[in-house]
Amino acid sequence: MSSSKDQTPAARVSPRPPRLTIGLVRRGHSETGGAEAYLKRLARGLSRAGQQTRLFTDATWPTSEWPFGPITRLRAESGRRFADELEKARPAEHCDLLLSLERVWRCDVYRAGDGIHRAWLRRRDAASSPVKKILRRFGRSHRDTLELEQALFSGGAGRVVANSEMVKREAQDFYSYPAERIDVVATGVPLAEFRGGHELRGQRRKNLGLAEEDIAVLFVGSGWERKGLRFARAAVESLGGNFRLLVAGRGGRRVRDSRCVRMLGAVRDLPALYAAADIFLLPTLYDPFSNACLEALASGLPVITTRANGFHEIIEDGVHGSILSQPNELRHIRASLNVWANPERRAEARPAIQERASHFDISVNVERTLELLHQAANAAALSGKILKT
Repeated sequence: MSSSKDQTPAARVSPRPPRLTIGLVRRGHSETGGAEAYLKRLARGLSRAGQQTRLFTDATWPTSEWPFGPITRLRAESGRRFADELEKARPAEHCDLLLSLERVWRCDVYRAGDGIHRAWLRRRDAASSPVKKILRRFGRSHRDTLELEQALFSGGAGRVVANSEMVKREAQDFYSYPAERIDVVATGVPLAEFRGGHELRGQRRKNLGLAEEDIAVLFVGSGWERKGLRFARAAVESLGGNFRLLVAGRGGRRVRDSRCVRMLGAVRDLPALYAAADIFLLPTLYDPFSNACLEALASGLPVITTRANGFHEIIEDGVHGSILSQPNELRHIRASLNVWANPERRAEARPAIQERASHFDISVNVERTLELLHQAANAAALSGKILKT
């Protein structure tokens, strides 16, 4: 499948697919993680479609955050140890198919939601000092990640699901993985959750200490180095005036508030936060397809992000937000913020923004993903290669 800006399914009555027990793999848990949010939305959709799911994860995933079936917990001191333990768990004895959102040694279908690690390292090195580049070469975690990634793209993954054309190209460029075995399925969000709170905007802004004239620029994401928080902060602080940057998420280091910047930490009620904001900003160095950008789009916010974010493929520059060539283009970020600071401009663009988001409901993603899983299950059953050990 090739990605397109319109992924609305054709109107049709589909026969109910046969029931599968689908193993889903994700190491670790973060309450603000986009991958975790997507996995729970996918599992909910699969369950509603009559499928059974089993989660393979580690001890950090709360039982209360997985009401979709059994959990098999594995030791996970490292990504490599987790992959080794998954092999020992013999998932084929419990599942018809294994869909991994994690780099492991092998699986029926690998969803490359974290992107291509070699591509991320190349982008990061381009923005790093020579000393940091040398130190990172000796990092065990990166070596393990690259080894697991190599295993998947060298035959360990029967098929690959990419969430953007960017990731599909990278899988081909870095690993020569066959294009015909890569399907592009964009991320989806539950649109209704992000469209009902605009009437409460005033109260929500008041709760955040925002004045009526303040321009609330929202940044949502964990892993601040990769997401480009330093560029977002520098741009907003250099503009000053009534611009205010709200930062939701955790980044692994302490960052202080300033006159223009407020660090909110982990935020559970993200729809309310989007409703209080005026502009969404994510000048990321690398993002396969940002869930947060899609949530912001569904909330009617113009999105400013980079071409290194697969999300940029679904929007039009100047219509649904602004697309930056590089994350450190502070002049371009400031100019874009000034453009979208105009309330009349935002109001005029809002219908087009929400219309664009309407094509990416989570139901579309679930339908397409389930279709691919059944295709993979049928192919594996015919070939006798369905992860039997």
